[in-house]
Amino acid sequence: MISKGFIHKYGDNIDTDVIIPARYLNTSDHKELASHCMVDIDADFVNRVKGGDIMVGGFNFGCGSSREHAPIAIKASGISCVIAKSFARIFYRNAINVGLPILECAETDRIEAGDELEINFTNGEIHNITKGETYTTEPFPEFIQNIIAKGGLLNSIK
Repeated sequence: MISKGFIHKYGDNIDTDVIIPARYLNTSDHKELASHCMVDIDADFVNRVKGGDIMVGGFNFGCGSSREHAPIAIKASGISCVIAKSFARIFYRNAINVGLPILECAETDRIEAGDELEINFTNGEIHNITKGETYTTEPFPEFIQNIIAKGGLLNSIK
């Protein structure tokens, strides 16, 4: 599986309350959640994001509560993958459960907002088209790639 898109970049400790603030959790509609994604730290994100774009963070991305709303809002906004130095463990699992591809990569400091990336999920290569650089990460095992490809855990079970 290959993904290609432009970067929306954030820092360390991006918590689930920043990804989707609690005041918007009165709905389970994915598009409605997406319309408020990142609003408290990047009010224009929902206007700039395009289908296939990629979100990049630093350490401990997705910390905070255990709600699945955060990866759902990111995925429904059009983001095709989140790359970070590390993920909070519950966000990591929730992202897989909802079919949002995530990758841990130590070199996120080299990636800048607006860069264009191409990600090969099979071999773990991240090619920064803008800078002509390639970063490597450990790809998911085949069974997790299958869960993500089918849109999440429940879909893969069906």
